[in-house]
Amino acid sequence: MRSLAPAALFKPALTSAATLSALLFLPALLAAAPGAHAQDFPTKPVRVVTPFPAGSGPEVALRLVAEKLSRLWGKPVIVDNRPGASGFIAIEAIKRASPDGHELLQMDNAQMAAQPFLFKKLPYELLRDFEPVTPILRNYFFVTVPAGSRYKTMGDLVASAKAGPGQVNYGSWFVGSPGHIGAAMLEASTSTRMTHVPYKEMSQLYVAVGNQEVDWAFGSAASAGAMQRAGRTRFLAVAAPRRVAGFPEVPTVAESGGPAGFELSAWTALLAPKGTPRAVVEKIQKDVATVLSEQDVKDKYSAMYYEPYVLNSEQFLQQLRTDSQRYGDTIRRLNISLD
Repeated sequence: MRSLAPAALFKPALTSAATLSALLFLPALLAAAPGAHAQDFPTKPVRVVTPFPAGSGPEVALRLVAEKLSRLWGKPVIVDNRPGASGFIAIEAIKRASPDGHELLQMDNAQMAAQPFLFKKLPYELLRDFEPVTPILRNYFFVTVPAGSRYKTMGDLVASAKAGPGQVNYGSWFVGSPGHIGAAMLEASTSTRMTHVPYKEMSQLYVAVGNQEVDWAFGSAASAGAMQRAGRTRFLAVAAPRRVAGFPEVPTVAESGGPAGFELSAWTALLAPKGTPRAVVEKIQKDVATVLSEQDVKDKYSAMYYEPYVLNSEQFLQQLRTDSQRYGDTIRRLNISLD
């Protein structure tokens, strides 16, 4: 999914700073859009394009929502997988679709908040091309260490990093990944300097942690869970505001002696082409919230270590502001680019 798009796909986009400024200061995103009556929607099958491959966690979670919406709306909701090129293939498929709510896009927060800073040119501008509709899921990252690690708390890890700048190392699944950026955020919040060791694949990364080739890495319960369940690694802390379901024994970063308020999460959301009527956007928000409140959906999400996550337009915009500022500040400090 993270391979670079061909240069021919790119079109001039906002600079990183301008993108962040738009997220911070564009109240027009919330302005009412003209057109369709919500009670008439949908009038035909709905297609949701996803950049995630079939069988991946975010894609499976989306299919659960699509199946429920199909029943609620009485119209098929079709999931269309378009993986590859850092999500740009899926984005291009929806960017110029008819803005009536029948064509939607799934994106993750890295694509929405980090890519404008990681790429000098993008084939899209988030607020110009899309109407944010609602997130649908969220999960938090764990600080993963070898089972025999000398670190028993986040306080231990931070103290070691302070004592020997650059001597503590961490892995991630590639340069510019959420794991890399999140670790850089942790460095900034603890005034430490650690050494980044990038890997080509997630599976290689957590094997490396288990083999004590790196001191630690951020990982989700899904991506890092196999090695943890095998007893090769353990979760030192979770970068969340509270302990998460399924892991009541794992403290938060703050509880474990790390910086207060430190969070790192992944979430995916639905977006519609720019100009989709506000009434339609609000109906989709409401109906997705209804679907995600159903107990069987909650149970299936929990089994995948996700939590339902629904926001209205104003809340969604605020979340984008927050993530964009954090990602943007960190990527500029790292001075990295993926094109």
